[in-house]
Amino acid sequence: MNAMTRSLPQGVDSVDLDRHIAEMYRDVARGTGDGLHFPLGRPIAEALGYPPALLDGLPPEAVDSFAGVGYHLGLAGLRPGERVLDLGSGSGTDAFAAATLVGPDGHVTGVDMTVEQLDKAESLVLGEPVSFRHARIETLPFADASFDVVISNGVVNLSPAKRQVFAQAARVLRPGGRLALADIVTQRPIAGRTACRADLWAACIAGASERDVYLGDIAASGLELRVVRDNPAYVFTSQRARSAAAKYGAHSVSLLAVKPTTA
Repeated sequence: MNAMTRSLPQGVDSVDLDRHIAEMYRDVARGTGDGLHFPLGRPIAEALGYPPALLDGLPPEAVDSFAGVGYHLGLAGLRPGERVLDLGSGSGTDAFAAATLVGPDGHVTGVDMTVEQLDKAESLVLGEPVSFRHARIETLPFADASFDVVISNGVVNLSPAKRQVFAQAARVLRPGGRLALADIVTQRPIAGRTACRADLWAACIAGASERDVYLGDIAASGLELRVVRDNPAYVFTSQRARSAAAKYGAHSVSLLAVKPTTA
């Protein structure tokens, strides 16, 4: 992502931010993420609503690195044969879960910017209709109308160019396609001194948008919001993150939006 596409607060260095995000999610992939600001693994996945039977069928190494903030696949309504794009696919929990839902005639493509996450996800592919690409969610390397569904979990908040992310999602969706995601939003705007904390950006708080702004960015992409719901089971783990979340009203939401079939 170049500087022209980013809307970073004054005092936030884009290189430093990328480094913090890459380092944090590299540690998640390697299982060395002591002192993280957010929960990991199967316990939080089940708490958020992932069916145990679904998790049982996924690579346990992927589930161990799960770092999502909600269960959005129920909203996605995935059907056999559909083409799915997972924005910020990490170690692949949601990509593998989506693959079980679309079946052998469908396909799931995961994109991520962290090489270690991609390497781990690719090492776990055992014949599933899944592939992974190194890419940024602001500049997707796919043709228009390539996918039936776009999913994402706890990732868009990491981007300073959220409106661009949603515009890209809308572009690659076919008419009538769905965007289903979970993410962190806030009730109040993030203060400049907090927004300058690269570690809290990587923790999914400092880069989060106010809820109405976030939903407005989705609407600006041309997608029609259908469902928005809170995920009260999601709670940050570190005291620093909990304090920041309480101050700004940071919370998890899941949503469904649809691309109109006519202009």
